[in-house]
Amino acid sequence: MEKGNISREINADATRRAGDKDVAIAMVGEEVHEVDPTIVQRAVHKIDWFLIPAMTIGYGLVYYDKAILGSAALFGMTADLKLSVPDPRNPVTVDTSRLSWATSIFYFGMLGGLYPMSYALQRFETGRVLGGVVVLWSLICMLTAAVTSHRGLYAQRFFLGFVESVIPTGFMCIISGYYTQGEQSLRQSWWFSSTGLWTILGGALNYGFAQITGGGLRRWQYIYLLAGCLTFLFGLFCFAVPSSPVSAWFLTTDEKFAAVERLRYGQTGVRCPKFKRSQLREAVLDIKIWLIAIMMASAYTVNGAVSGFGPLIVSTFGWTTLESIVFQFPLGGLCLIAILLTGWLGSRYPNMRIIMLITCCLPVIAGCAIIWRSEWTYHAAAPVVGYTLTGTFGAVVSLIITVGMSNVAGHTKKSFTSATIFVAYCVGNIIGPQLIKSQTKASHYPELWLGLIICYCITIVASVALFMVLRHENRKKESELVEDEAERAKLAFQDLTDKENPYFRYVM
Repeated sequence: MEKGNISREINADATRRAGDKDVAIAMVGEEVHEVDPTIVQRAVHKIDWFLIPAMTIGYGLVYYDKAILGSAALFGMTADLKLSVPDPRNPVTVDTSRLSWATSIFYFGMLGGLYPMSYALQRFETGRVLGGVVVLWSLICMLTAAVTSHRGLYAQRFFLGFVESVIPTGFMCIISGYYTQGEQSLRQSWWFSSTGLWTILGGALNYGFAQITGGGLRRWQYIYLLAGCLTFLFGLFCFAVPSSPVSAWFLTTDEKFAAVERLRYGQTGVRCPKFKRSQLREAVLDIKIWLIAIMMASAYTVNGAVSGFGPLIVSTFGWTTLESIVFQFPLGGLCLIAILLTGWLGSRYPNMRIIMLITCCLPVIAGCAIIWRSEWTYHAAAPVVGYTLTGTFGAVVSLIITVGMSNVAGHTKKSFTSATIFVAYCVGNIIGPQLIKSQTKASHYPELWLGLIICYCITIVASVALFMVLRHENRKKESELVEDEAERAKLAFQDLTDKENPYFRYVM
């Protein structure tokens, strides 16, 4: 029998035996088992090498797919699709509201897809859902090259956002199901670091496309065709992604057992395919989830402006099209380094994630203030430095994801939380472009920079509130609980929520 069929049979059998409980319980039971540290290390090593590179590429394609709109606008897309037109109230100025809406409508599509995709990922095999949806995404992406009007682009962007919503929610739940609380910070940061990595790689690719002078297509059309082809190849790989360590075909039987058993102590669980209304009700009423959502919506307004309009904003400082693209490199580099560094520190040192989150908000505020208040003279250096400093927003968002997903248990609640975090992500991305008013270019887009500064102040206040809530909940649990290791082991894979499980501890 083929290895893939064996994995599916194991997964189906585990689901039948577990019922309302976590699929892990069918494999490791309700008692603690000793596992060989060498086997554990080997299993984690294999999981890392199978999941993380692919997830880095996958989320990189999501980010590149969104960010290339800004570069495509520099390559003639704005004129071809009439995304920039004379302002009817003042014909001397240019109205870019159509480009703003083309950026924002993508996130309306993602809003529509997040909860249905989260439900599908919980109820059905992860590989089949991911693979099918990503292949569809690749086709929609390539169809961008066939768009001939701004209205057509609006429709294409909406459906693109709908299908791409499967990636962030799926990745967040995969990490929380394969890794311990202590490991999640570093692993979440690895795949999310592609925000910075693909800012660099995407800039390099776009710089290459800028050299095209012939052919039957416009340069921006070639960019979307390449992105679609790369996405299609990733989609084929996604069919091989197992739903959990229980059905991980690339692990031996001993490695599967070790990979699951080691997750017992953290009480976060692995996977339960049954949708539970009680967990949904608890999630809706959980203040922690809504504080995380406020933090994400506020923090991601920067991306809504920077990814869609970054090259255009830099070009207003007197730099050429190619130079504006090159200036994405230092922004992406700082973003990449900040995400990886905070992820490593969060896994190495306990309960400092929220402190790092607040710290990383400060350079973003400083960068916005520098851009706003500096002189925008020809080839001005100060606004470019400020623009680069905003790259620490990547670390802020990565830490929000880590704090959010490592502090919930129960698979339905996890799915709701991951979807809600990215609903807030969409809200931030919708708000960001709308803060850019082309008519206020002469006064340095004051609504944009002031709006972003206010949003990051909100992120800081919500982070402090979350820290206080988590600390209070931990103290309450510790004061009420009498430790019983046998009970701890039994409850680990019952698919209990963080509130239901007295042994669950929140990380800060």
